[in-house]
Amino acid sequence: MINSSIYNGHVIHKRFKPKVHYFKYNVFSLLIDLSELDQLDKKINLFSYNRFNLVSFYDKDHGDRNGTSLIEWVNKNLEKNKISTENISIKLLCYPRILGFVFNPLSVFYVYDQSKQLIAILYEVKNTFGEQHTYIFRVEEDNNLIQNNCSKKFHVSPFIEMKCNYFFRILKPGNKISVVIDQYDSEGKILFASQEGVRTDLNSKYLFKSYIKHPIMTFKIILAIHYEAFKLWAKGIKFIKKNIKIKNNITIEN
Repeated sequence: MINSSIYNGHVIHKRFKPKVHYFKYNVFSLLIDLSELDQLDKKINLFSYNRFNLVSFYDKDHGDRNGTSLIEWVNKNLEKNKISTENISIKLLCYPRILGFVFNPLSVFYVYDQSKQLIAILYEVKNTFGEQHTYIFRVEEDNNLIQNNCSKKFHVSPFIEMKCNYFFRILKPGNKISVVIDQYDSEGKILFASQEGVRTDLNSKYLFKSYIKHPIMTFKIILAIHYEAFKLWAKGIKFIKKNIKIKNNITIEN
C-alpha cells in the first residue's frame, strides 16, 4: 500500500495594504512519504526519482539541496531540536518537477512518530534569488489543526518589509490539505496566503490526470510570481531591496 498522495486544489494570495491585491491559481501537489520514493519510481510510469520524467522528484530540490538524503537531513535537524527520530516517518508536501522544472515557494515536511502522531513540522521557504530558509516547529499537541507563529527571518517578497510575523495554520493531511499563512506587521495584517487541495491516490492514472489539468504548472508558478510582482510595482507599492545573501538557513522556533 502506498501512503503518498496527490492533492488537486488552488493557491490564494490576498494583500491588504498598502494596496489591495488578489490572485488565485489552480495547482496540484504531491504528499510524498520519503521512504517510498524508490517504490514510486518503480511503480508509476510517469514518475521518476532523481532522474528525468514527465513528473519527477529530486532530493537536490530540498533540504541541503546537494542531492543528499532528505531523511537524514530531517533527522539531523530534529536531533538539534531534541526531538526523537526513533521510528519516525516523514511526508513532504511540495510541487513535483514537470518536464524537469520546479519552483517551490513553500514545502512542508510532516514528521510522525511510530504511533502516527504528528511530532514536528518543517516549513521550507524559498525565494526567487535561489535562497531557502526552513522554520522548524515541535508539535506539542496532536490536533487536527496545528498553529505556529514566528518572526519573519527571510526575504521573500521585495514588496514586504522584513519586520513582520508569520502565523501558520495547517490541517493534518487527510482527505484534504490546508496550509494558511497570515503575515502581520506592527499595524495589522499585510497578507493572507493559502493552499487547499483534495486528495487522490498517487498512481499512474491520477498523476496523468493531474498533469493534463496542469501541464505547465511549474513554469506557470514562476511566471505568475513575476507577473504579480509587476502588477504590485505598477500599483506603486514600494520595492524593498534585499541586503543579505544566504543559501540554506534553518531556525528552530520552539
